[in-house]
Amino acid sequence: MRVAIVGAGALGGLLGAMLVRAGHVVSYVAHGESLAALRAVGVVVTTPTETFTTGPLPASSTPSELGPCELVVIAVKTWQVEPLAPTLAPLIGPETCVIPVQNGVEAADHLVTALGAAPVIGGLCHVLAMREAPGRVHVVGAAPRLTLGELAGGTSARLERIAIAMRAAGVDVTLSPDIQVALWSKLLFVEPFGSIGAVTRSPIGVVRAIPETRRMLEDAMREVQAVARGRGVDVPDDEIARSLARIDAMPPGATSSMHRDLVEGRPSELHEQTGAVVRLGRQVGATHALHEFLFASLLPLDRLVRPSPQP
Repeated sequence: MRVAIVGAGALGGLLGAMLVRAGHVVSYVAHGESLAALRAVGVVVTTPTETFTTGPLPASSTPSELGPCELVVIAVKTWQVEPLAPTLAPLIGPETCVIPVQNGVEAADHLVTALGAAPVIGGLCHVLAMREAPGRVHVVGAAPRLTLGELAGGTSARLERIAIAMRAAGVDVTLSPDIQVALWSKLLFVEPFGSIGAVTRSPIGVVRAIPETRRMLEDAMREVQAVARGRGVDVPDDEIARSLARIDAMPPGATSSMHRDLVEGRPSELHEQTGAVVRLGRQVGATHALHEFLFASLLPLDRLVRPSPQP
C-alpha cells in the first residue's frame, strides 16, 4: 500500500515506521528539522521491548511532490488540520482514503470541507508516545489502538482493507459502527486527563489519588457526555467508568500531550479539546461550567504562544 503520513510527531512517526516495517511504501509531509531527519535517517522508534529504525524515507513539505496515495493519515496537531487541509488535494486520487487521528471531534469536518466527503474516514488513536527529537519516537505503553468508521456510520470494504494492513503492521484496529460515539468517547477520556493535569501541573498518578481532583476528573467526563448527547451522540453511561478504569491503569507519571504542550510553552490543543467542549456546550445548552473554569484557567498559558480568540 502506498501511504502518506502528514505530520512526523509521535503518532505520525510511530504509525509510519510500523507500516514501513510491514513492507508498505510510506512517505511523509513534514517541515524543518523533521523533514531533514526523515530524509537522512528516517524514524527511530523505542518501545518498552525494542528499538527499530526505518532508514531514510521520502519526505517533502510540498504534497504535490509526493503525488496520490492509497491512504493518507493526518497526524498533525488538531489546530493545524483546518489550515493544512486545502493543501492536501495533490495526495488524493479516486480511491484514496484520508484518516484523521487527532484528538477532538472536528478534524474530519475540516477535511470534508476542503477535500469533499468521499475520501474522508473517521478515525482516532490511543497510544502513549512522545517525540523525543526530530525523527525519534519513544513509546511508553502498549502498541497503538486505532479505531475507524465511516462518517455516516457503519463499516465498509475499504475500512476492512485498511484494518488488514494496519493489523499486519502491529496496530490494534477496531472498526466502529458509530464513529461519532467513538470520537466523543475518546474526548471524554483524553480532554479531562489533559486539562485537569495541566491545571494542577500534576501527572495522572497524583490527580487520580486525591479525592478532590479525582472527583473533578469524573465531573469533567460527565460534562463531555452531556455535550455529546446534546449534539445527538449517545455516549453510554458506562463510558465514564471505562475511562476512569483506564486512568487507573496508566503509569503514575503519565501526562497528556496537551498538558505537556501547555506547561512547556508550545502551541496546544486547548481550543480544540477543552475549548470545543465549551463552544459546543454553549450551542446546545448543555452543562459545562467546569469546562468554562478549566478553559479560562489554561487560556493565559495558551495565549503566550498561540494568540487566538476564545471559542
